[in-house]
Amino acid sequence: MNASVGGTAQNSLLPTLLELAKTQRLSLVDLLKFAETLTAQGNRQEAAELYKSWLAFNDPHPGQHMVCFNFSVLLRQMNDLAGAVTAMQAALKHDPMFGPAHINLGLAYEDAGMATLAIQQWRGFAEKTSETTPDQLLYRHLALQHIGRVMENAGLMEEAEAALWQAMELRPHKLESGQHWSALRQRQCKWPILVPSNHVTQRQMIDAMPPLTLGCYADDPIFQLANAHQYGKTLIGRPDIRNFPRATVRQKTGTGLRLRVGYVSSDLRDHAVGFALREVLELHDKARVEIYAYYCGEAVANDPTQTRMKAVVDCWRDVAALSDEAAARQIASDEIDILIDVNGYTKHARTKIFAYRPAPVIVNFCGYPGSMATPFHQYMIADEVIVPEESEIYYSEKVLRIACNQPLDRKRVIAERPSRQEAGLPEDTFVFACFNGMQKITPSTFAQWMRILNETPDSILWLLTGGDKTDQRLRDLAEAAGIAPERLLFAPKAPNAVHLARIAVADLFLDTFPYGAHSTAADALTVGLPVLTFPGKSFPARFCSSVVAATGCSELICTDPEDYVAKAIAFAKKPASLKAVREKLEAEREKSVLRDIPATARRLEDLYWQMQGEAERGETPVPDLRNLDVYYEIGSELVSENLDFVDEASYRDRYLQKLREWDAFSPIQHDNRLWTTQASATA
Repeated sequence: MNASVGGTAQNSLLPTLLELAKTQRLSLVDLLKFAETLTAQGNRQEAAELYKSWLAFNDPHPGQHMVCFNFSVLLRQMNDLAGAVTAMQAALKHDPMFGPAHINLGLAYEDAGMATLAIQQWRGFAEKTSETTPDQLLYRHLALQHIGRVMENAGLMEEAEAALWQAMELRPHKLESGQHWSALRQRQCKWPILVPSNHVTQRQMIDAMPPLTLGCYADDPIFQLANAHQYGKTLIGRPDIRNFPRATVRQKTGTGLRLRVGYVSSDLRDHAVGFALREVLELHDKARVEIYAYYCGEAVANDPTQTRMKAVVDCWRDVAALSDEAAARQIASDEIDILIDVNGYTKHARTKIFAYRPAPVIVNFCGYPGSMATPFHQYMIADEVIVPEESEIYYSEKVLRIACNQPLDRKRVIAERPSRQEAGLPEDTFVFACFNGMQKITPSTFAQWMRILNETPDSILWLLTGGDKTDQRLRDLAEAAGIAPERLLFAPKAPNAVHLARIAVADLFLDTFPYGAHSTAADALTVGLPVLTFPGKSFPARFCSSVVAATGCSELICTDPEDYVAKAIAFAKKPASLKAVREKLEAEREKSVLRDIPATARRLEDLYWQMQGEAERGETPVPDLRNLDVYYEIGSELVSENLDFVDEASYRDRYLQKLREWDAFSPIQHDNRLWTTQASATA
């Protein structure tokens, strides 16, 4: 059938199409074509009428299942969830093994708040396709992946892990299942984290590790940089920006005009990042900067952090429902000068927005502990402790520095401090504590804690609960190390103000390695709880040292794991020395760099203006991405050697030895990281 569908013609054509459908003279191909055209032109109701008419009068037909499927998708777009479910169920009656319908029916159940039914739908299909064709294999993998995702969101970590493992063994080259699987094992303290099988290799598991999971796994900054580069390429790809005009630099220096700064984040709400930024936004000098906030997170109601932020920013835009390109176009139309990526590679991040380069300057700050390693993140804001000058080789962005990279809100509400008994702790016992997430606890860190407890028999270790099974796993590991399991106590989840109050009753916070405390350290120090840490080489392994240094209590920063264990034991055996640290924290609290948020806001503005000046002079830095593929391959081989603490010189020597071996086989171009002209000359 040949007919033109467009403009008003389609409305006059609809009765004809309905008549053809009723008389079984509208072919499947024409049906799908006309329905698609009607939908694309915004006439969804007409498309739905056409589908309904065809389905009513063309049964039986070999394409019935496909029409039901498309009809269901259309009804979902029209917010008719019940109709979408009914149509998808009809598709499966016509073809019980139609994989796409099983996947979408599960998603519809999930959207309806019926997660259990969704899992049953996917699980039933997975069981039916245990021996199957390549087409069905694809959808079986998707079903297992969705089961794992929903289980994980519901806190059913072991069940999620099992489903994701099945998905990994089906298609180990598909990275998403492995990304969640390794993170789940970290959250459950299941060691070793990576366990290869006959179907999934160690290398495939390493390839699947996302940047944050790798940060908890190893202190390997060059591999973290290369991993972030690989992850970014996989996540973002190469968007078509031919029809997206490159943002131009607007002259602002010396004009008296304000600099327009945009913060993009899914965490501008009651969240650790929101808590960190809200007073900074309140203190920005509106004579110097105009602040736009782009929120891309989940909808929240009556959120105190958002209320405060909306009250002080010049413009608040919710871009969560916009596509990446549409959000980028909005930012470009707002003529943002400096665009801040506050998410990095974290949950609900919209990294692809930045790939369109909607602003002339793009900055990585606050939300993500490491380099983005993309072609479009030009600057990173850190501090001298996290990124000393000699460590700039581990970052693709130009590094600019503030005094301390952990802003905080001095107005945060803290409940009344409880007694130890009210907190569920014994009164006359030295309390070591760590309130970092379970994913940050490694076998090495746990072994150090067991050594500390062994040398201080009148002490306990207080941790934030990871759930009953994970808590019991750690108690069992303690018992295997010769420590009575009852010496490990677990704090239940609590409202933020209550949690801030209760952590103060502990004696000493023990940091984790290689991913240390960030805002958690600032929280502890805020309420007067000393934090003991030691720095590694990577961003997440040095952050806690930065926060501690900002309080002026450098005696809490150890040189290495042995010093960390020794100092923890010494503090427990000589509580008077720890009392002196607490008194110093209290005395210096309001004068510390950590709490000088007005200075932080001014320094950020100075840096934004510095970036603007460089942009106006054509000096905006170009991210250095040379040899990252080579570093990734070498890092994949070496990462298991960097799971424990290793000094900087030994660490670099490991890489240089491998680089020389590679260069001997096939010459590697020089870079400004490890494979410099000087390094290659000594090969």
